[in-house]
Amino acid sequence: MWSTITTIIITALILSSVVVLSGPTTNIIIHIQQEALATMGDTRTPITATATAAAAACGQVLEGLVELNSNLNCSGDGLIVGGDDTTIRLNGHTIMGPGPDSSKVGISIGNQDGVRIEGPGTIEQFQAGILASGAEGTVISEMTLEDNQIAVFSTGTEGLQAMQNIITRNSIGIASHSSNGLELRENLLTGNVLAGITFVATGESLVSTNNVIESENGIFVDPQSSGNSIESNNVLRNKVDMNNANGLATNVNQNGFSDNNCQISNPSGLCIGR
Repeated sequence: MWSTITTIIITALILSSVVVLSGPTTNIIIHIQQEALATMGDTRTPITATATAAAAACGQVLEGLVELNSNLNCSGDGLIVGGDDTTIRLNGHTIMGPGPDSSKVGISIGNQDGVRIEGPGTIEQFQAGILASGAEGTVISEMTLEDNQIAVFSTGTEGLQAMQNIITRNSIGIASHSSNGLELRENLLTGNVLAGITFVATGESLVSTNNVIESENGIFVDPQSSGNSIESNNVLRNKVDMNNANGLATNVNQNGFSDNNCQISNPSGLCIGR
């Protein structure tokens, strides 16, 4: 089981070194609502040169405030963030890729800080639904990520937050490698084959009030992941609900497990009353 998870994580790491700056010409409309922005006090410069709308393509580099008002069906990569403090609002629409066995990414964030990905909206059929690499302060909220190899992949990030997302039918729901200070709250992760949440060399992170259901491993942390707080989660109907480095004592890697509603843990004792 662990060797399979390791293989998937190593495959996903390749994504962080792939430059994804080209794509097909499938168009969406990015609508800039200047009056609404002024009402909300948002003074960011719109990404378009016109007052109403402009065309954008799969694989395009975008920055500023991006609002979708139609679906995006990509045979390559989806959207690529090109600047700090970019916000992408899906407004109920879908970004669809060429399949989870491709090398393509739905939304790619590389070294851009303060990026927000806001739903409602869906990202599906990519190798990574959302890839954050070297970024600080990424926020992912109210999204649906389904049928990807990895729904959310964090590598080398600081302070990534994922809150109130629905993450289902991926190989791995949320995967983190060499990242710190993640905050994963109030997400629903169901039917992700290998793991709901998996940490590799990830530290000082909070995993709280999530529902993690029907995976091989519900929540997995490896021996190099330390100082994490995993608390008040419902982790049920997984082959192993809670897995601290395949049975490593929690005082070795200093991870804290508390108030988790689960049935099976490795080592034992990580579930309430068990």
